[in-house]
Amino acid sequence: MSASRPTVHWIYAHPQENSFNARLFRDGVDALSRDHDVETTDLYRQRFDPVLAAPDLGYPQGRDGNVVDLMGEAHAEGRVPSDVSEEQRKLQAADLVVLQFPLWWYGPPAILKGWFDRVLTNGFAYGPVDPSTGLPLRYGDGLLAGRRALVIVTAGEDERSIGERGVSGDLDSLLFPLTHGTLWYTGIEPLDLHVVHDADGLESAGVDHESVRLVERLSGIRDESPSSPFRRLRDGEYHGTRALRADLLPGRTDLGIHRVTID
Repeated sequence: MSASRPTVHWIYAHPQENSFNARLFRDGVDALSRDHDVETTDLYRQRFDPVLAAPDLGYPQGRDGNVVDLMGEAHAEGRVPSDVSEEQRKLQAADLVVLQFPLWWYGPPAILKGWFDRVLTNGFAYGPVDPSTGLPLRYGDGLLAGRRALVIVTAGEDERSIGERGVSGDLDSLLFPLTHGTLWYTGIEPLDLHVVHDADGLESAGVDHESVRLVERLSGIRDESPSSPFRRLRDGEYHGTRALRADLLPGRTDLGIHRVTID
């Protein structure tokens, strides 16, 4: 991050104004605002439309073509819808991106997925092949490279059931499509998840404790790095653009192979 006041874009997805998530959102934004410039996106309150539709594909509407290409042309021509351009402005200005949501059906709410669909367009979040490497600008080198992200997720299950051997699956793996396939794909480096387990059953003291825990983490977020960062596509560890080299972690097929272990 820069030496001056860094900028944060906090994207929040929860429909209830008096929820536990709303408390974390308010307290977290207040804490970061002491030494950061914070812009927020409250998806439900703003009634953000998550449905990618004809206006997102440029003009004339209804024309044939690949959706990715059409959205790229619309961005290049400055024809993206105004709600999308405003979100892109906030994201472009950010040093740190915060994504906060409850875990619903083992993933983010649909409104957040729709935000990704409409905002992270071709030409804005990812781009063509880099002529110097012959590789696409993705997985660490997307057009949003240089930013970091903190994912704050509340879960109704305990640490065991969404742990490494949990019946519901490991939370890091469940959110791999977000942390790796969305954030890292576009160049945004995800920090370690901030998870609140058993969020549905927290009483007043537990809510206060989780608020304090989040604020304490945010107090050091400017200097934080991921404990096990993802591998970059450009670093030669993948065969072409498809698979990790056979000599690296042979025999393993879990999603953890895409992370670098820091000694």
